[in-house]
Amino acid sequence: MTILAERECIPCKGDTPTLTGEQIAKFQPQVPEWSIENTHNLKRRFLFQDFRDALVFVNKAGELAEQQGHHPDICFGWGYAEFKVWTHAIDGLSESDFILAAKIDRL
Repeated sequence: MTILAERECIPCKGDTPTLTGEQIAKFQPQVPEWSIENTHNLKRRFLFQDFRDALVFVNKAGELAEQQGHHPDICFGWGYAEFKVWTHAIDGLSESDFILAAKIDRL
């Protein structure tokens, strides 16, 4: 299997099927810190020493998301940043969600 973090997100159209449980299980080992919620989205919370460190990380992740054309929901505050990733066009998980999560893990 190719390394997800080295791939690029591919724009998804509304007719693309969501990933099956078997497909999700294939990708999940490459993003082990991310939880899978109801086979609908990926979620991960990152912890930091203070607000500034969380903000710096969120800004880096935001730039990455722009480069990839794939945008997570991000919530952050003092000492944490939480990401929720799914493909809005299909209202579920696609391969690009796992690619983005793997890339965020590398920041």
